[in-house]
Amino acid sequence: MLNFLKRIAPAIGLVFLSPMIGEFLLGNLAIDALLDGLFAVPLYGGGALLIREVTRHAKRSWITMILLGLAYAVVEEGLVTQSLFNPSFVGLNLLDIAYIPSIGMGAWWTLYVLTLHTVWSTSVAIALIEALVPYRRTTPWLGKFGLALTTLLFLFGAAIIGFGIYTQEGFLASPPQLIGTVIAIVVLIALAFSVRLPQRSQVTRKTPRPRTVGLVSLLSSSLFMALSLVIDIVPGWAIVGIYLALYALIIKFVSRWSRSKRWGDAHRLALAGGALLTYAWYGFPQPPTAGSKGTVDLIGNGIFAMGAIVLLAIANRTVRQSNFEKRLEE
Repeated sequence: MLNFLKRIAPAIGLVFLSPMIGEFLLGNLAIDALLDGLFAVPLYGGGALLIREVTRHAKRSWITMILLGLAYAVVEEGLVTQSLFNPSFVGLNLLDIAYIPSIGMGAWWTLYVLTLHTVWSTSVAIALIEALVPYRRTTPWLGKFGLALTTLLFLFGAAIIGFGIYTQEGFLASPPQLIGTVIAIVVLIALAFSVRLPQRSQVTRKTPRPRTVGLVSLLSSSLFMALSLVIDIVPGWAIVGIYLALYALIIKFVSRWSRSKRWGDAHRLALAGGALLTYAWYGFPQPPTAGSKGTVDLIGNGIFAMGAIVLLAIANRTVRQSNFEKRLEE
């Protein structure tokens, strides 16, 4: 029994870490809204674990993981909550910013919310848990039965969240919007299993230190999130342009760095860690959609931020110890 629990411990950790990062660390939910967070566990946690396990079972790379994370984001925001199409989602006029009338969507909100799920809800959570178990980083944590249960958990989470949102909002996207969403999901999944990363260079490329990678991640993700705080001041299309430029720069840097043979676990953790720290500070100015505001919320933000820092420190120590042991073996 103990061996079984030890074997699936990373999977359980990921199931709970994903909603903790995606809702509590972000500041969407205050610390006294834990019940709301539990409702998010099947969708967030089930989705993140399903992405990770499918990728590792298929022996694919992080490009597959990221594209599946984007597909997950489209599922959640296009089919489950339908925030991509609802002009008054949770009482906010999110689609008015950089609105595209022909498809009934807001360019800013689409880029913003899909990035949140692709980067933080899935990729960052997966990278952190994998860093805690470096010797099992690329191996599946679940068998076929566990994978089937994870799929059911995710579908159950999507159903209960979708039903709850529809009951609250009373909104249903148009058939063309729903059909377009399904097509986008299918295309993303197909791309995830057809696109492959270039082979690592046989020539030693210059790769920055992990701390430099982490700083780049922190600064770029902080700029991304900070722009949402000035959305009423800066024109929406200008922010969309900055977002696209950020995507291009990060993709260029990371794709170049990761082709080096010196790219490793510490660099991957640094990327995730920089983004994690961005959420840690962003939770303070972010008003919660559920739970208490004011002092209670600030105390909760402090607790979640400290928890993120401690988790990152433990993961960093684990990766450093693993790298040291690998060097000794060589």
